Amino acid sequence: MRFLAALLAAAVGAGIPSSLRGRELEVLPTRKKEVVLTLDGGGDAIGAWSILRTLQRKRVVATFFLTGRWVNQNPGLAKFIGKRYPIANHTYSHPPLTALSDPAVVHQITAGAEAIRRRTGHDPRPLFRFPYGASDSRVIAIANRLGYISIRWTVDTLGWMGGRGQTVPGAIHRVTDALRPGAIILMHIGSAGDVDRSTIDAQALPGVIDAIRRRGYKFTTLERYRG
Repeated sequence: MRFLAALLAAAVGAGIPSSLRGRELEVLPTRKKEVVLTLDGGGDAIGAWSILRTLQRKRVVATFFLTGRWVNQNPGLAKFIGKRYPIANHTYSHPPLTALSDPAVVHQITAGAEAIRRRTGHDPRPLFRFPYGASDSRVIAIANRLGYISIRWTVDTLGWMGGRGQTVPGAIHRVTDALRPGAIILMHIGSAGDVDRSTIDAQALPGVIDAIRRRGYKFTTLERYRG
């Protein structure tokens, strides 16, 4: 319950509690057999409709970490997702924030939030994910001051590597090998555009869901988590 109360307090602008400042969440503090599926949208949207159909068919909840540029480039998708799933901030244009000045970091986070609010009608606070997982104490502190908690992940499917570095079975095995109560699973909406435009994560998602359920786990979201 403390975790949920902290998220809600941040969401209404009361600030990030001291227990969550300066840190990043890689796993939820629970013993329940529950996991969180998170989907990042910072590149293209080639796998988006396939992913959305899978989530609907399998009746699975997920949290979408979207960039402002992504929602501007895909306004229809953004609106559709915003009506059905929680949305979180993934900056405006997906740069490594550790390489930017303080004002540039603030701009990336606030511009991303503004675009998300405009396209979906939702405030993404307090959930934020650093592009590439590139973070340090400086940029985490900035995100905290802006009302965000940094959400990392327990396991990354590595679907973003494309067919030259990952396979559908490999992505599924990565998740099952790392499965634990409170696990935060990272997958991506788009293709491996810089490699081969394959959509490993979209293809692997049905198998990931089935494998998780076979092991007795349920899906929750960061917002719905009750500890």
